[in-house]
Amino acid sequence: MTGLIPRGSAREVFRAFLALGCTSFGGPVAHLGYFHVEFVVRRRWLESAAYGEIVALCQLLPGPASSQVGFALGLHRAGWRGALAAWAGFTLPSALLLATFALGAGHLSGPLGAGFLHGLKLAAVAIVVQAVWSMSRTLCPDRPRAAIAVAAALLLAILPGGAAQAAALAGGGAAGLALGLAGPAVAVECAAGVVSRRAGLAAFAVFTLLLTAVPALRLATGLPGVALFDACYRAGAFVFGGGHVVLPLLRAAFVPAGWLSDDAFLAGYGAAQAVPGPLFTFAAYLGMLSPPGGAAGAAIALVAIFLPGFLLLISALPFVGRLRDLAPARAALAGVNAAVVGVLLAALYDPVWTGAVGDRVDFGIALAASAMLLVGRVPPIVVVGFAAAAGVVRGTLL
Repeated sequence: MTGLIPRGSAREVFRAFLALGCTSFGGPVAHLGYFHVEFVVRRRWLESAAYGEIVALCQLLPGPASSQVGFALGLHRAGWRGALAAWAGFTLPSALLLATFALGAGHLSGPLGAGFLHGLKLAAVAIVVQAVWSMSRTLCPDRPRAAIAVAAALLLAILPGGAAQAAALAGGGAAGLALGLAGPAVAVECAAGVVSRRAGLAAFAVFTLLLTAVPALRLATGLPGVALFDACYRAGAFVFGGGHVVLPLLRAAFVPAGWLSDDAFLAGYGAAQAVPGPLFTFAAYLGMLSPPGGAAGAAIALVAIFLPGFLLLISALPFVGRLRDLAPARAALAGVNAAVVGVLLAALYDPVWTGAVGDRVDFGIALAASAMLLVGRVPPIVVVGFAAAAGVVRGTLL
């Protein structure tokens, strides 16, 4: 693992992630597909193997995996400012939309709006298809790694959920170690020269301090802002398996406390499905309606729910990088990378495919969008526009 001088600017990173924040529909798995297309295939900020390692690490940590991957990509490209720019660009569009919705703004409804949203889901199918195909070619170049990917997909088909996902990645690592796979001589470059060992330990200390001290401060002061931060920080710290898993934790923190009703909670959750970007931005909606409320509440909730996942990622990066220099670790990580392909393959079916493709018309739209990406090499934003338009036509005519 060698030192890295950031090769881009925070402004460049912000623009790239802002575009994705405005167009990345389909949930965290689709986001990983968008990231792969944009930053590995099109912009070539890093290699597929390094991207696979980042994805694997973030899948094993608590927190919003796609946002953590984005944070790491920004760190890789432009250092700490790039990491913050990536988070802001990817997060702000959906956070602002949900905060506005909390104020009573209208949202997409009726056949036209439903068709538009359905088309975006079909675009996500195509994006994930391309990601699985592209990553499989580089991360599963031989039969042993292809077998690891298939085994991981089968495990998640039988036992879906965050625990099974972690088991699939761990199993892939064990298989790679046992088979003595030849891992590529690349590293999670974004850790080198940016996150030192001291910084990693400091980040973990801050994570632990906030987890233990904020509840005590909440009891001692009774301040609504502290209570809101505590509720969202704890939800972000203990969630495994994707954004949807955080919903029961948030409901348990907000509804019984009387901060908002069940109906209001579910209305916000429904709106969160209709916006691009990470589902964790649902916290902006909750913060708008909970004490202290307004823009201050939205900002507190938004920062608090993402912060623990980012602190844990910063804690892990320098130590993963040092392990990566060891031959047994390279073999294990080669197996983990293959398992990542299996994880994405399983998610391509459920929830991406099952949540979007309901009949032959849907299949045709998803197939056409996939062909545009894989064969025609059409830019993803054009494919998203095509699928959205096709969804509108389908919704108004059928």
